[in-house]
Amino acid sequence: MDLQSLSDFNVVALHGGFSEASRKTGRPKASLSRRVRELEEFLKVALVDRGAKPFRLTDEGVRFHEETRAMLDRIDDIATEFASTAEHPRGSLRVSAPMLFAHRGIGKMAARFARRYPDVQLEIVVDDRFVDAFKDGFDLVIRANPEPNTELAGRCLRRDRAVIVAAPSIPVPKDGEGFPAIFLSAARAQRTWHIDTEEGVLVTHPREVLCLSSLPMIWDAVREGLGAAILPASLVRDDIREGRLVRWGERVGRPIEVWALYPEQRRGSPKVVAFLDMLVEEFSTHDVADPSSTETRSGP
Repeated sequence: MDLQSLSDFNVVALHGGFSEASRKTGRPKASLSRRVRELEEFLKVALVDRGAKPFRLTDEGVRFHEETRAMLDRIDDIATEFASTAEHPRGSLRVSAPMLFAHRGIGKMAARFARRYPDVQLEIVVDDRFVDAFKDGFDLVIRANPEPNTELAGRCLRRDRAVIVAAPSIPVPKDGEGFPAIFLSAARAQRTWHIDTEEGVLVTHPREVLCLSSLPMIWDAVREGLGAAILPASLVRDDIREGRLVRWGERVGRPIEVWALYPEQRRGSPKVVAFLDMLVEEFSTHDVADPSSTETRSGP
């Protein structure tokens, strides 16, 4: 299989068509089309639905793109790392971060990173869903409380307490009582909340009045007085101190852990290491529940 044909197919698939790929790369559209056709002849399968308007991959083309894009990215990484020293990060770096990071200065941190490492082409995509680092082509994924994954190495950036808060107008429930609650989409199945209070553990039954997909939206809705919610203590500290929200207690169970995850083979990548170091540098300026929150291990 010709590696150039494979690369050209992925460029066309990534940019959604021959014309756009030609504009982005500066290569002739005819050359890209020829290379893709040569690849189809080698594989004996159609990868592009050439009769479709707008441009569309066949089912086989979608699968082939998903399976080979990460491999090509890794080849590029290896070539880049061989061509550079360990002290000089370079190449493309794609990072997926949750919505809360967009509200807490990751844009400023990205600007500092770009200034410090001009040879790295950094892209940060904000998304609260747990993306697949391999299939979605990310070098690093930042998420809270991710599920264990043996294919990913990880570094815990910080730990925080999960607290239940509400506006002062909403009374604190008694043991066994229900109350209006705002749910995070990923956790809406939790129909019983155990709340650790000064008087003991309350077993309560939240009644969903709203379901939102990101913590910043939940934070806004809680401050509007619609219902109670589970939020990071560091996020609502000022609201509690200034009386906008009342802290009912802590959620019983696992604390909130924010992890930076990356494919195991990228562990020694200079660009990934540089970005991780800056993340730790940035987060060390914030209050965390546990000062030992920068330990490194394989997998969360």
